[in-house]
Amino acid sequence: MKVNYDIVSQAGLYIHVPFCLSKCGYCSFYSIKSINLIPEYIAALKEEIEYYRKTFSSFDTIYIGGGTPSLLTPKQLAEIFTTINKYYKIDKNAEVTLESNPGDISLAYLQALHDIGINRLNIGIQSFDDRILRFLGRRHSAKEAVASVEAARKARFNNLGIDLIYGIHGLGMKSWAETLQKAVSFTPEHISCYQLSLDDKTPLYKKYLSEGWHLPDENTELKLFLTTAEELENAGYIHYEVSNFARLDKFKSRHNQKYWRHVPYLGLGPAANSFLDNKRWWNKATVNTYLKDIACGKMPVEDSETLSSEQLQLEALFLGLRTKAGIDLKLYKTKYGADLLKDKKTIIDALIKNKFVELKNGFLRPTREGMAIADSLALI
Repeated sequence: MKVNYDIVSQAGLYIHVPFCLSKCGYCSFYSIKSINLIPEYIAALKEEIEYYRKTFSSFDTIYIGGGTPSLLTPKQLAEIFTTINKYYKIDKNAEVTLESNPGDISLAYLQALHDIGINRLNIGIQSFDDRILRFLGRRHSAKEAVASVEAARKARFNNLGIDLIYGIHGLGMKSWAETLQKAVSFTPEHISCYQLSLDDKTPLYKKYLSEGWHLPDENTELKLFLTTAEELENAGYIHYEVSNFARLDKFKSRHNQKYWRHVPYLGLGPAANSFLDNKRWWNKATVNTYLKDIACGKMPVEDSETLSSEQLQLEALFLGLRTKAGIDLKLYKTKYGADLLKDKKTIIDALIKNKFVELKNGFLRPTREGMAIADSLALI
């Protein structure tokens, strides 16, 4: 398989919308349970967009995440895009993604999004089971989940993504397989399947602790992962990254691939991260501080780091072995001066023997079983 690096070589733009009407029990991403500051946030965001015009000049992906970006009105989103287009060149074939909550989106809303240039919709469905949705603290119902997919199709979205969560207390293997089959029945172009993880600051972590519940053990984790991969691959999806599946190559998330390949990206909004020329920086993770800093004429950057060649090499190894494409050994050696096959011969030979990785056409790639233990593979 030849990797098309052209689609990920241009810089990407990420915008974090840090507002929710309620917080899901498992969520550790930064957001606040209020929409009152949205107008002030948009005004500040426009200032931040303008500020980086001399650092970045163009983008071919825009990703609006959160939080709950679908709380923004089409008019507010159009205002953001007008500002982006004023200061940056946006590729005519840009991938423009908006994350959305099923409970927020109507046909009229989605038609308006399509009309302002959003061409990829990602819906945070998580489950088609009302019991599981309540357990996770989601504010939409299974009926709304189905309605949101149907509305997206009617609104002419032909690049539709669905997010699902597994490894949840009370969700058995059979129920999870049925969830996958339900998702596939809508033929979305992209499906992301995330195993539940719990930050110790989240309400659901505290609930697990108080009830004496546990996340799946290692064997169950592996079975869930392999079941997910098998079900979706049998349905024709490409398992191109540990948690991500695409119906065709062209539906792989172009934006997310930038993160995995150390391609420059600009992150705007509270808690957003950016990367350029081996330097990573991140914004302060509170809305009020974000607004205050920009009002004072300074950018709300919390801190930054310049990554050494060794750090970049380790990150490239970690991220590459999470993807079906794997690591281009020739490119890796050119960029980092490291010959993986020579330097790590003994352990790579063992991984190949145990069928966790394969060596093919100059690429070191994880197998399906290898993807299941991708974080461990990176320790080579």
